Amino acid sequence: MNWAVYALSFFLIISCKSEIPKENPNIILIMADDMGYECLSSYGSSSYSTPVLDELASNGIKFDNCVSQPLCTPSRVKIMTGLYNYRNYDYFGHLNTNQFTFGNLLKESGYATCIAGKWQLNGLAYKDDIYDWNDNTKPNKLGFDEYCLWQLTKTGKQGGRYADPLIEENGKLLERNDEDYGPDIFSNYILDFIDRKKEVPFFIYYPMVLVHDPFVPTPDSKEWVDITLRKKKDTSYYKDMVAYTDKIVGRIIHKLEELDIVDNTIIIFTGDNGTHPSIYSHTKEGVIRGGKGNTIDAGTHVPLIISWPKKIKNGFIHKGLIEFSDFFATFAEIAEKDVVSDGKSFYALLNGEKYETRRTAFVHYDPKWNKRVTQYRNQFIRTIDYKLYQDGNFYNLNNDILEKSPLLNDSLLQEELELKNNLQIGLKDHPDWK
Repeated sequence: MNWAVYALSFFLIISCKSEIPKENPNIILIMADDMGYECLSSYGSSSYSTPVLDELASNGIKFDNCVSQPLCTPSRVKIMTGLYNYRNYDYFGHLNTNQFTFGNLLKESGYATCIAGKWQLNGLAYKDDIYDWNDNTKPNKLGFDEYCLWQLTKTGKQGGRYADPLIEENGKLLERNDEDYGPDIFSNYILDFIDRKKEVPFFIYYPMVLVHDPFVPTPDSKEWVDITLRKKKDTSYYKDMVAYTDKIVGRIIHKLEELDIVDNTIIIFTGDNGTHPSIYSHTKEGVIRGGKGNTIDAGTHVPLIISWPKKIKNGFIHKGLIEFSDFFATFAEIAEKDVVSDGKSFYALLNGEKYETRRTAFVHYDPKWNKRVTQYRNQFIRTIDYKLYQDGNFYNLNNDILEKSPLLNDSLLQEELELKNNLQIGLKDHPDWK
């Protein structure tokens, strides 16, 4: 199939902006950078303190099995477009403007839209191949009325994301200041957007810069008072960065409460991929090493917490699978739009209606980046308990979470053999890829 035509079909399906009633829910999607599930105490962590997110989980839905891509750009492309990476992923750090994102979807459905945080989708590493790498209107073209972003047309080497950040806001570079902290700038922008758009349905996408390396002090770290230490790198600061992430989520919730609009706001918190491999976290299940870049569980198992007080009156845990293509499909159902997606909507689950749990999750992973992560390029399909790769390696995740010992056919129980055969059929739904 011609995927340029595929992408164009989105625009033909949704061709004009429509007015929607105010009672439609506001949507805020917060995605931490490099945060696996083991970083929240509600998921059993004892290394970090996340009281705001823990309370959000206790009053909303805590998803125990959300499957991301193993790396940042693959996850961003998948979550924003609802498509598997083999359809539209071309370069690391790039999203082509011929794609139709959930920003386009909700903007065309009448939502006021905003993105703040990490962009890294202009293709800055491929300036010889991508003609519009320096186009600072790409966020607008991809569905966002307003933006406040790091790594839009300037690389990370030109200016960082934390102390003294280099940030672009709606076509202009912000003046840099030694006293500024990037996550505060992004969250303040979001709070202002909420203030200005409180009378209409709004969609905020907040791909955070926290908790990605470099691991450096936050304004709540004791070292912050010494300006010479604000860029000091040490994994010990990861704990402070997780705490600051939790604090920012609390600020957003407080603003919604202050404006009396929290009841009809869907707040979604997740992570884009697993934690950095240099981070070891203590949990009730033992020590977990971050698996960012790798297709093992620690690379793709991320937290997912959703709050919607108007509909979710009593918190509960959902143990079924969710994959990153599902967000786009869910937003489409909220907006009552019939669009093409690889995902399965979980709107019924949020709305208290009957929901048929996803039986499998699929990941196509070809990061097109450095050797450390490219060595793990692969395809797999999985259930909660079992995982099958395209090369035939089959794992029982309950007994082998690090995937050290693939199961041999002659060792399988009859039901395991039948499951493996069914998963092989599932893989054949996708293009043959080596």
